[in-house]
Amino acid sequence: MNLINKLLLLLLFFSPAAWSDLLSTEMPEFIRFIDAPQHKALQVSVVRYQSRMGGGVTVDLVGAVHIGDKQYYQDLNDLFKKYDAVLYELVAPEGTYIPKGGVESKSILSNIQVTLKNVLGLSFQMEEVDYTQKHFVHADFTPSEFSKSMEAKGESIFSIVFNLWRAGISQQLTGQASSNDFDLLMALMSSDRQNALKSLMAKELANAEGVMSMLEGPEGSTLVAERNKKALKVLKQEMTKSENKSLAIFYGAAHLADFHQRLVGEFDMVPVSEKWIDAWKLK
Repeated sequence: MNLINKLLLLLLFFSPAAWSDLLSTEMPEFIRFIDAPQHKALQVSVVRYQSRMGGGVTVDLVGAVHIGDKQYYQDLNDLFKKYDAVLYELVAPEGTYIPKGGVESKSILSNIQVTLKNVLGLSFQMEEVDYTQKHFVHADFTPSEFSKSMEAKGESIFSIVFNLWRAGISQQLTGQASSNDFDLLMALMSSDRQNALKSLMAKELANAEGVMSMLEGPEGSTLVAERNKKALKVLKQEMTKSENKSLAIFYGAAHLADFHQRLVGEFDMVPVSEKWIDAWKLK
């Protein structure tokens, strides 16, 4: 997987199926690529956690890709109505209001995401998810907190790009890369270019665990670990409220492995069930 594809992973990081039992502290899958004759899709999971002793509050890790099918976001909107509180990610000042349809952004990141949305024929999360619901709770850094954490860790955009490049080299040397430049060229030459590019990117996203592990390093990064810590502080606050029995953490799929480890290790919770949602349906 080349550097460009890895950069796209950062931009994209993340019809309901039946629940299945887990009952194990082993790491669940949070994103996968399904390539069956009658069902080809990029899927993200919803994994439910409960106290090891049973009963009490449940916490669902709801995986997100930031660009997906319109139906995917409609499924999420329906799902979110079932929770007492939904904790969501967004590096923004406290009290930021997100109207239906999202807010216009002129940032480079937003412009790239909009371009990808159009090229792949998908929808944008901030435009489709209803953040106006009263039980939605901001659980992420403010811009100043994000900057301070980056500075404290000696991180920069350059260091993130360098780690992505290093991860790409490692995957190529070990034969773990899911695609290469030739695959991209063939997708661009396909008679159904949009679907071919979506299929190629879906495979990249589903194979991103090793990339994110390299990006995090042993101390964890601001991009994932530190933001997750902030989210879990908010989770603790929400768990103390008697009316909150069913909680959800709605974060990019790349964050969920770290959330799993912290819920198991710090909250003494275990995954008890999971279901899968189609984020991208492919031909």
